[in-house]
Amino acid sequence: MALSSSFPLTTQRSTALATLKLLPFPAPLTNCHFPVKATIHKDCNLSGSSAPEKWRANVSFFPAFLNQGKNAEKLKQDLLEAIAPLDRGAEATPEDQQRVDQIARKLEAVNPIKEPLKSDLLNGKWELIYTTSRSILQTERPKFLRSVKNYQAINVDTLRAQNLESWPFFNQVTADLTPLNARKVAVKFDYFKIAGLIPVKAPGRARGELDITYLDEELRISRGDLGNLFILKMVDPSYRVPA
Repeated sequence: MALSSSFPLTTQRSTALATLKLLPFPAPLTNCHFPVKATIHKDCNLSGSSAPEKWRANVSFFPAFLNQGKNAEKLKQDLLEAIAPLDRGAEATPEDQQRVDQIARKLEAVNPIKEPLKSDLLNGKWELIYTTSRSILQTERPKFLRSVKNYQAINVDTLRAQNLESWPFFNQVTADLTPLNARKVAVKFDYFKIAGLIPVKAPGRARGELDITYLDEELRISRGDLGNLFILKMVDPSYRVPA
């Protein structure tokens, strides 16, 4: 998601390639199928065992549906608490990474948006709050030379995406997205902007794929083609990526 921004231009280009892992595309929103409405005939015996059993079978979906929502909120809270002290992943130990991944997988299992690429919830500007990508975290640099924040913007209607760094380098990169299925996209970067000002055409090898595995109004989880995990929070749903 973030563009690396070391001083040499070649290094900025190569580290920028790693950001494509953050460019995940969601799968379309699945329709919820509610159970067939229970029919109670006038001559049915409500005191008998068969009618209540049928009724319980028909309404059993609703408690499960409500519990799934509660479980997702609890898992989201657990995930945010787990990553809070990890400096977006830069301070994470292998044990920390394993714990975060386990919680993320549980949350992915109750993903309410089954087809993110068809959901407007994907649109806007997202802030990276955790990743396992060392190139995006820029851990090889002194801390004062690492970007303070990294953002990613996606617009589903135009199939465009943008990664942005904050202080101290303000690098950017834009990309075209090609859906591969309901939740995965191929990413082809077109232009880097060094310091947010100097345009540089991206090399042909600046490509990747990203799978959007969880999406709601506040949180997005994605997994890159090299196995990296990305967790982002929504900061501006109205943001538009430059054409």
